[in-house]
Amino acid sequence: MAEIIDGKALSASIRENIAAEAKRFESEYGRKVGLAVVKIGNNPASEVYVRNKIIACEKTGVRSFSHDLPESVGEDEVLALIDELNGNGEVDGILVQLPLPKHLNEKKILARILPQKDADGFHVVNAGGLMLGLPCTKPCTPAGIIELIKSTGTEIEGKNAVVIGRSNIVGKPCAMLLLAENATVTICHSRTRDLGSITRNADILVAAVGIKEFVKGDMVKPGAVVIDVGMNRADGKLYGDVDFAAASKKAAYITPVPGGVGPMTVTMLLKNTVEAAFRCKED
Repeated sequence: MAEIIDGKALSASIRENIAAEAKRFESEYGRKVGLAVVKIGNNPASEVYVRNKIIACEKTGVRSFSHDLPESVGEDEVLALIDELNGNGEVDGILVQLPLPKHLNEKKILARILPQKDADGFHVVNAGGLMLGLPCTKPCTPAGIIELIKSTGTEIEGKNAVVIGRSNIVGKPCAMLLLAENATVTICHSRTRDLGSITRNADILVAAVGIKEFVKGDMVKPGAVVIDVGMNRADGKLYGDVDFAAASKKAAYITPVPGGVGPMTVTMLLKNTVEAAFRCKED
């Protein structure tokens, strides 16, 4: 039976260090680290995510600047707000909560954030830095996934890693981070043929395809580390991308849903923001 990778416990441990660094910043520079969160519309999931991020800020000594905009807001108004936050010396990180209403250009809005204030690591400059192996802000969920894997004591170098999912937010950057750790990486997706023949060779399996229990138990290599990024709601419950009951009988380590990847995403957001604050002062 697999050992559960407790994302909540790991997150709490890392946040102690983040809080200490945030306190050091305040002591050295006379102000708190600042994170601006921009939420547009009333998406229920976004409401929960933003609330969790603001609470996490308070607990780690990071000042949050919350901006709630109506669903009908114009693109020019959003861009003007981002320009204002870019120029605000008390804001070290900016996060625009996704998804955005359909009438807004997501790429244009994210590109407006200064790369050095891009707390999510979504800006094209940071994405390019990740691809080229240059210093950059790493996307929160992929960075958290690497921490979860390392927390098991698993040596990533030389391992076969399979990532199911090719999104710009999780799949692609996760593959790049695993590659940077010297894993041999295969990227798959929902249209990959004979997917099981590939996943059964994975020492590390990351499921980020967004389909309820897409990964079955017979697709998991015995002794593998399984990271389930999925958050799929059905029948009033939350399901991962992995059939947890079946996969946990094969894997050595596995993340639960919820309580696995989710807490780490928020934690890495805070880490990015504190690091951005120090980097700005050092530059």
